[in-house]
Amino acid sequence: MDPSSSLLLLAGYSVVIMAVSLFGGWLPSIFRLTHTRTQIVTSFVAGVILCVAVYYLLPHGMKELPGEHSAETAVWWMLVGTVVMVVLLRVFSFHQHDFSHEENGSHDYTHEHHEHGHISVHPMSWVGITMGLGLHTLTEGVTLGTSIRAEASDGAIGLSLSVFLAIVLHKPLDALSITGTMRAAGFSQHRRVLANVLFSLVCPVAALLTFWGVGLLGPWEEYVVGAALAFAAGALLCIALSDLLPEVQFHSHDRTKLTLAFFAGIGLAYMLHYLEPAGLH
Repeated sequence: MDPSSSLLLLAGYSVVIMAVSLFGGWLPSIFRLTHTRTQIVTSFVAGVILCVAVYYLLPHGMKELPGEHSAETAVWWMLVGTVVMVVLLRVFSFHQHDFSHEENGSHDYTHEHHEHGHISVHPMSWVGITMGLGLHTLTEGVTLGTSIRAEASDGAIGLSLSVFLAIVLHKPLDALSITGTMRAAGFSQHRRVLANVLFSLVCPVAALLTFWGVGLLGPWEEYVVGAALAFAAGALLCIALSDLLPEVQFHSHDRTKLTLAFFAGIGLAYMLHYLEPAGLH
């Protein structure tokens, strides 16, 4: 894939990512978010992200890293990515996707969600969520930029398409976390829309800067791309499991639905391997 085609592909991905991010922030205004629907979507997205992390990002990281110990180096960077994301989740607690209580006046329903720890309406909660999701989104942008750079040599688009799919499916939930928390904290619609627009730009800008910057690294490009992909594999692995496991554990009444949605997400992401170079997996 030549540089102009890669840049055009990245531009197309960026436009769609911005659109779905904006859609996520506006979602509560145009669609009734029930508890079950939210948890099914979350489990489906977790399955997609898990498959992308383990089946695409890690193998490509190993392939890009130079030297005979590339597998060990890739696993090391995956571990670093996992640890960093665990720390971010601990510090900022930014994955609060379920704001369906706002659409339902039932006391028991709301109380149930408070027990599960999904809802936080502290006036400053949006700050930590925004900072955490901002860093998480930067990671996604860097991953998308490096994935397209890694594909330049073989011409296949399976890697970047899988990363794009994970971002597109997950981004509306991230935007919902920010706007939902800001709404619960009493922010006006104007401020929520502004925050949503700014958030939608973070991933595309990070991806474009990464795509351009990696090309300036010269002999270090191969190592940086491989390390970034492996790091992203660890980060997304943490995200997938932190989104999925609490839902399956706490929501026993929907366990079958959540598990089926999880496997459906894995299956969808797995189908993209037909776009990968032969023998990579």
